[in-house]
Amino acid sequence: MIDLFTAATPNGQKIHIMLEECALAYVEHWVDIDEGDQFKPEFLAISPNNKIPAIVDSEGPDGNPISLFESGAILVYLAEKTGMFLPSDPEKHWATLKWVFWQMGGFGPFLGQAHHFNAYAPTRIKYAMDRYTNEARRLYSVLDRQLADREYVADEYSIADIAIFPWTRLHGRQGVDMAEFTHVRRWFDALSMRPAIAKDMKRTEDIVNGFTEKSWSALFGADQYARR
Repeated sequence: MIDLFTAATPNGQKIHIMLEECALAYVEHWVDIDEGDQFKPEFLAISPNNKIPAIVDSEGPDGNPISLFESGAILVYLAEKTGMFLPSDPEKHWATLKWVFWQMGGFGPFLGQAHHFNAYAPTRIKYAMDRYTNEARRLYSVLDRQLADREYVADEYSIADIAIFPWTRLHGRQGVDMAEFTHVRRWFDALSMRPAIAKDMKRTEDIVNGFTEKSWSALFGADQYARR
């Protein structure tokens, strides 16, 4: 059994999708990041970076429990555990992983900054909004070129698609018009119809509802940066 510690974010959605695609049994534990659950000692013992998602697999390597944080690492672990969505052929294997790391190192972080300055920041800072919106559009262009002559990011459906897809759901908040990226749009529409992807997307989607003083501190302020 896998215990999934999650919240309504694109990174959390990745693991929901992967677990559903692999038909793995799991129990969901909601981490209320607005209330500061991510700073509780029991969660930090699993995820010392105080971020979701994280998992505990009671049947890990050699039958021993294992805990993991970082969504990219979790995707690779689950792919290797099940033998699904990460090809064993060396060329296809590395073609998949390079796009997973592209998402982890660039697509996610820069789109996250676009989210912040376009939707969360209390002050509208034009330079920051332009900086991250322009980079978001550049990254979508990279993805669009990759998808121009293939159905999936790395030729076959894989953890690369699973890693990237949730971030594209919030394209409007990133200042991106999906109509400009026709290959991404086609890929996005096709993936949206997969049962594992469609299942929990609305329930686990990051929605901006405003912030209280407590939630702002937990996510972006003093509580987030307190030394632990």
